[in-house]
Amino acid sequence: MTIDPLNVQTIAAIATAVAAEQGGIAVIRVSGPAASKVVQSIVSIPGNQVWASHHVLYGHVMDKTGKEQVDEVLVLIMNAPRSFTGEDIVEIHCHGGLIAVQRVLEQVLAHPEVRRAMPGEFSQRAVMNGRLSLTQAEAIRDLVAARTYRAAELAMTGVDGGIQRHINKLRETLLDQLSEIEARVDFEDELPILDGQKLLDELIKVQLALQGLVEDANRGALLRQGLKVAIIGRPNVGKSSLLNRLSRRERAIVADLPGTTRDLLESEIVLEGVPIMLLDTAGIRSTNDELEQLGIARSHKALMAADVAILVFDLALGWREEDDALLANIPTGIPKLIVGNKADIANQSIITLPKGHAAKGINYVTYSAHTNEGEQALIAELLEKCGTAQTEGLIFALNERQRDLATLAAAALERTKEVAKQKLPWDFWSIDLREAIKKLGELTGEEITEPVLDRIFSRFCIGK
Repeated sequence: MTIDPLNVQTIAAIATAVAAEQGGIAVIRVSGPAASKVVQSIVSIPGNQVWASHHVLYGHVMDKTGKEQVDEVLVLIMNAPRSFTGEDIVEIHCHGGLIAVQRVLEQVLAHPEVRRAMPGEFSQRAVMNGRLSLTQAEAIRDLVAARTYRAAELAMTGVDGGIQRHINKLRETLLDQLSEIEARVDFEDELPILDGQKLLDELIKVQLALQGLVEDANRGALLRQGLKVAIIGRPNVGKSSLLNRLSRRERAIVADLPGTTRDLLESEIVLEGVPIMLLDTAGIRSTNDELEQLGIARSHKALMAADVAILVFDLALGWREEDDALLANIPTGIPKLIVGNKADIANQSIITLPKGHAAKGINYVTYSAHTNEGEQALIAELLEKCGTAQTEGLIFALNERQRDLATLAAAALERTKEVAKQKLPWDFWSIDLREAIKKLGELTGEEITEPVLDRIFSRFCIGK
């Protein structure tokens, strides 16, 4: 699918992050048939610089009167089809921050032949003009959104076309089998007998490959989305100290007064390439303090949404009935880790430990937030609970949309087993086989409508 250049509008947007006092430069991207005309109308280019494709020119953006300089800029020209979108693109490299880049964008958008780009519209045009595959465009989004080196490495395999090639290979196998089936439907008397078991074996191979991709996608979600780890416990057991230690910075106020933490505190860390959001909750206890009650309610809510729960108790005081109650309140199915804090002041001869935790599959470690004793063991157990080992060996991982389509394709192939079992005619085989091929085509963009593309790219940021 390509865009008709006679009907397409010229679009513009800031293509780089914008923040106060951040970024020495910012880039405004203009794409479409009027890109050069728009930029030439607002930029003054001194001397004899030649406006030509793949040249960088120096100049100044001028205000609408043509008398006042708005910013000093570099202009990068890329004529179709040798550009990101496959259209004429002109980029204005101006100063970063907030004000300068916004002033330049205002001058661009003031031109009657340009409008502000919609979210993901540059990438969508690149796909529709054949410059990128759909999976490559989605991988670029993942690369920009990556919060860890490992997530970025995984995204790059998609940018390089690895996902596209792999899915295309599986789809071509199914297309080959479908062509054999359809030939038998139309010309069965003129062709050799088709071996149904051999055909089914080929379909099962593709199904297993798709199921493997779905499993890898679930593991890869850890690298993209990360995990929420709720730190819970009675007041003054060291939850905030643990958060500060793992975060390597003072995120939470630490005091001997029980109930110091009255709100939910968050701190993101990265362990073994997996982003982990630590949630420091208010100490859970009975109290008449309304503010503390509100914090405790938020703690319960955070616990319900957590992927992993760390229950901290005071090792010096020993395991209490209140700790048992807290452990019982952790939802079933959430991995749990018990941390006995204050190991540096605990009397080792009279330490009281939680009973039956090992039988329940709950790991237990001793730790000192004061001296950091036991940190490595704590981190090792936390990594195990977070399932970081699951991400080892991943080459690429489908995103949520792609995973769902691969699941539907595998389910369609599963239905062919029943067709084979009942020894139904060949045209019955083709129904589910066509469905699997269609879903894989939607995954790669081979069989997809513009409304679906609009929904996909609406999740991209503006300027991408």
